[in-house]
Amino acid sequence: MDSQVQISDLENIISEKIFIKIEKWNLYLGDAGLARNLAIECISNKNQGPLDAAKISLKAINVKVGDGIKSMPLINLITNSQILELEEILESFFEN
Repeated sequence: MDSQVQISDLENIISEKIFIKIEKWNLYLGDAGLARNLAIECISNKNQGPLDAAKISLKAINVKVGDGIKSMPLINLITNSQILELEEILESFFEN
């Protein structure tokens, strides 16, 4: 499979299923503009296996907050259930 197609396919899945949780509000990564970067990170960490690829990738993406002066790792904004969801997505995606 072409790597750009693979990135786009994973980006689309992540965009629709994975979100940042702020209080009772869910911001999907596609809407936040973070899905493509996460897809690229996940694919680059594919050899680590789905569990580690998800966590390593979520830690590698820094999200700017406020005026962009401060940032935090994406993993700090994702619930445990969303991490498991990403692991399942990667497991299924990497099998194909």
